[in-house]
Amino acid sequence: MKNTPINKEVVDKQLAYCGINNMADATIRDIVRVVNLIQEESGEKFIRMEMGVPGLKPAKVGIEAEKKALEEGAASAYPMLEGVKALKEEGSRFVKNFMNIDIKADGIVPTVGSMQGGYAAFMAIGNCDPKKDTILFIDPGFPVQKTQLEVMGQKYESFDVYNYRGEKLREKLEEFLSKGNIAGMIYSNPNNPAWICFNEEELKIIGELANKYDTIVMEDLAYFAMDFRSDLGKPGVAPYQPSVANYTDNYVLMISSSKAFSYAGQRIGLLCISDKLYSRKFENLEKRFGGTGELGYTIIYRIIYTLSSGTSHSAQYALCAMLKAANEGSFDFINDVKEYGERAQIMKKMFLENGFELVYDTDVNVPLADGFYFTVSYPGMTGAELNKELLYYGISAICLNETGSLKEGLRACVSQISRDQFKDLEFRLKEFEKHHQLESKLS
Repeated sequence: MKNTPINKEVVDKQLAYCGINNMADATIRDIVRVVNLIQEESGEKFIRMEMGVPGLKPAKVGIEAEKKALEEGAASAYPMLEGVKALKEEGSRFVKNFMNIDIKADGIVPTVGSMQGGYAAFMAIGNCDPKKDTILFIDPGFPVQKTQLEVMGQKYESFDVYNYRGEKLREKLEEFLSKGNIAGMIYSNPNNPAWICFNEEELKIIGELANKYDTIVMEDLAYFAMDFRSDLGKPGVAPYQPSVANYTDNYVLMISSSKAFSYAGQRIGLLCISDKLYSRKFENLEKRFGGTGELGYTIIYRIIYTLSSGTSHSAQYALCAMLKAANEGSFDFINDVKEYGERAQIMKKMFLENGFELVYDTDVNVPLADGFYFTVSYPGMTGAELNKELLYYGISAICLNETGSLKEGLRACVSQISRDQFKDLEFRLKEFEKHHQLESKLS
């Protein structure tokens, strides 16, 4: 039996204890749990690539502003449902400065992270028109968003965009939208997990079809401006974060503070609703939720009100300060997170030198950026087989099928890997390749 860095019996025992019979069925949190247990029993530290959590220190400007807000009594006062006025105004400036998009402060709504923003938007969008009851996922994507719809009892459809880049995207979207049941479309840009980035041609196609079929686009900007191939971090200076908002008014944007500002623990994000959509009335929203029937009103005063009665008061002041500093050019948030791209470049090279292959490797005909995630496969192995096998080498990831991808392979997140773990990662990958090359020769 081959001698792997992690005892095989320990891994198998903990997989059985957690009820994981097939890694393809394991959620991100399932893998987090089993790896925690394996680490505890084995005493060996894993190369942890399964969960997308920030690996950098939170922005100091945010911490100081939140401390000040707490000292001045923010914790004792309920926040307004629509959010702190100064945050809404800085959010509107931020969208203008870094996307060149105009959204009034009214439509900038603080939420308990993009997760709550997405949940509230799904609930509203899925009830705008009784004939349109389905959300379309342009996959691969963030798995928990589908779970949100399942919890709500809402329908969804999806397709893997891998074979439908460029002009091919139009025909594929028409295939779904022409049925008349699609209320909204959602994708992330840059993409979780593939790190693909839609180009202007593709965003224009999405926007044109949103107009043609009166469908609302949800653009998840969890990794805002983190396509490091271009410098998107200068306020008021092109190039800007690409967006479907340039091609349609039927959009909501979700901007997270978790990755770009490393402020994940305070659960604060922004739901940015286009001016036209914010004030647009839908008869079915009034029937379903009461109130005015306007989309913005429904999201804030019906859905967010009943979900959480607003968003952490002090965290709003933190985000406000970070956005203000970014808008004024004194906080270069992109320079801080470029570390992720540098880690990805080094880690990709290690995987490729040890027999692995990239699953998603280009944006149409341009090499992908190095960023928060990358995707790998190993010849002759399914994603589930590879994921389980890597546990014996002290490496954890998630299967791509969990993200709606039809490709075999794994999503690797770079954020939790410190540079002092690189030698250990290289050793483990070399051991993996040595053992599997030997097995290949023997068979």
